[in-house]
Amino acid sequence: MAQIPSHVPAASYPSPKAVVQLLKPITWFPPMWAFACGAIASGAGIGDRWFPIALGVLLAGPLLCGMSQAVNDWFDRHVDAINEPHRVIPSGRMPGQWGLAIAIAMSVMSMAVAAFLGPLVFAAALVGLALAWGYSAPPFRFKQNGWIGNGVVGLSYETLPWITAATAALGHAPSTRTLLIALLYGVGAHGILTLNDFKSIKGDQQMGVDTLPVLHGAQNAARIACLVMAIPQACVILLLAQAGLQTGAMLVGVVLALQLLCMIRFLGDPEGKAIWYSALGVGLYVTGMMAAAVALGSLTLPAPPLG
Repeated sequence: MAQIPSHVPAASYPSPKAVVQLLKPITWFPPMWAFACGAIASGAGIGDRWFPIALGVLLAGPLLCGMSQAVNDWFDRHVDAINEPHRVIPSGRMPGQWGLAIAIAMSVMSMAVAAFLGPLVFAAALVGLALAWGYSAPPFRFKQNGWIGNGVVGLSYETLPWITAATAALGHAPSTRTLLIALLYGVGAHGILTLNDFKSIKGDQQMGVDTLPVLHGAQNAARIACLVMAIPQACVILLLAQAGLQTGAMLVGVVLALQLLCMIRFLGDPEGKAIWYSALGVGLYVTGMMAAAVALGSLTLPAPPLG
């Protein structure tokens, strides 16, 4: 089992900087973006519901996502000592059991905010909380299998925030079409999560973490990731076109075509180009999400007054 380096000086509590590094603000973007997509897709506008929507953004990003990062780093501290020893826990900058304590505290805060937003939001947040702990913590530890773990994260980071935001904006559950598109983007995010696994193949093999690159090899895992990202977006295009939202369907089609061009380069060198594709292709993916959300929102916007 990996040990914290002996040269790291002992500390009784973490610095504020170490806490921020544990919560990884850069990872808050996907669920916050998905939450924004859900609010826009509802067509309700902000209006009098700006406060619950703002609280929902806080819930989706800093609280639930930040909590999930703390949980993951705590239960991954030994494999991180192999793959990324500079991380805040294996490096010793987050001493003792502070990582676990922060994860528990943020779980409690998340549920308090979710309860304030109503029973539907509370139920969605409770599901997200359970998935976040189950992803990293035994006995479930969904991340041990790339098929299950990446699916859990995709649904938690994209589908749940989208649905939660639409519910908070509307005050009731969104349309079936919105639910389907939110689900499709969550499924597609499975492929995005696979991109992150290429950088840690060696450590995952040593620790018995069955990511897709470990299970199927880098080349096959890259093909799977590309298919899993592309097929749901093609389905979104069909749903938008079926609803008469031709502009939205065309915009999602354009960003999908650009992603396909990037995928060709990624497939030529999966391990070398995974980070490159993650930076470029994921940006296109979430751009398509917003285009779909704006199109859905136009369905429920009130008609302009005559005259």
